[in-house]
Amino acid sequence: MRLRLFQAAGMVEAMALVRAELGPDAVILDSRRVRGGVEVTAALDQPAAAVPLPHGPLPGPASPLARHNLPAGLAVRLGAGPLEAELSAALRFAPLPDGRIRPLLLAGPPGAGKTLSCAKLATRAVLAGARPLVASTDGLRAGATEQLGAFARVLGLPLAVTPEPDMLRHALSRRQPGQPVLIDSAGCDPFDPVQAAWLRSLALASGADLLLVLPAGLDPAEAAETAAAFGALGARYLLPTRLDAVRRLGGVLAAASLGLALTEAGTGTGVADGLTPIDPAWLAQRLTAPFRLESAA
Repeated sequence: MRLRLFQAAGMVEAMALVRAELGPDAVILDSRRVRGGVEVTAALDQPAAAVPLPHGPLPGPASPLARHNLPAGLAVRLGAGPLEAELSAALRFAPLPDGRIRPLLLAGPPGAGKTLSCAKLATRAVLAGARPLVASTDGLRAGATEQLGAFARVLGLPLAVTPEPDMLRHALSRRQPGQPVLIDSAGCDPFDPVQAAWLRSLALASGADLLLVLPAGLDPAEAAETAAAFGALGARYLLPTRLDAVRRLGGVLAAASLGLALTEAGTGTGVADGLTPIDPAWLAQRLTAPFRLESAA
C-alpha cells in the first residue's frame, strides 16, 4: 500500500494532487483543516515502491499510541517526534471561556454530560465569588430542568428556563455587567435539520460561544463527523467528558483534529473538582500512561 500526505489550500486542490500522484483508485483515509488550508492522507492499495512518509512512520504495535485507534493521518503526525510537541503543533488548545465576555452555551449529543458540566462551571464561578446567570433550554428531556435546578438551589442561584430563543433573549436582558452566563441545552442531533436549526437559533439569540460537550470513548470516525457537524453550527471549543472512565482517546483526538480547541476534560463526578484543564503535556501523559485492567476485588 502506498500512503501519502497531501497539503493544499482547499479540498478541491488536495483531491487534484491525490489523483495526480496516486490515480483515480486512491482512497482518502483522513482529512483535516490546518493553517493555510487542508491536509489529506490518501492510500493506494496496490504493489508499489515504498514511499517515505513526510511526518515519520506510523506508530508500531508497541507504541503506546497504537491502542487509541487514532485516525491514520493524525497517527502519522503524532508519531513524527516528541509527543508533547507534536500535540501542540497538530491540535488547538485554549482556556475554557468563563461566560463573562460572551455567554457560554453547552451543546452536544444526548447523554454527553452537558448538565453536569454546566453545574461544575456554575460551582467554579460561585467559588470564585461570582453569581452566574444559569439558563436551561432543555424542555424535552424528562427531569433535565429539575437536575440543573437542584444544583442551582444548592449554589443559591436562580435558574432561568428558556426553551425558546425569544425566552432566552429576554432572560439574558436581565444580565448584570460582567456577570457570567452559562446555558445548558438539550441533546442535539446535529445531522437533523430541525434540531440543528433550533440549536443555531439559540446561539444567535444569546450571542454565545458554543462549547461542544462530547463523551470520550466514541468511535473516532463518529466523533470526527459529530465534531464537524457541530463546528458547522458554530462550535469552536471542545470539552470531552468521561475521561475518568475511558482509556482510549482516539475519539477525543479525532474530534479535536477538526479544529475545535481542547479546553478542559470531565475527569470526575464531583461538581467542585470534576474538570481538568487540558494542555499538551497533560494530554501526552494520558496518551502514554500504561494500560491497566484494575481488579474489582
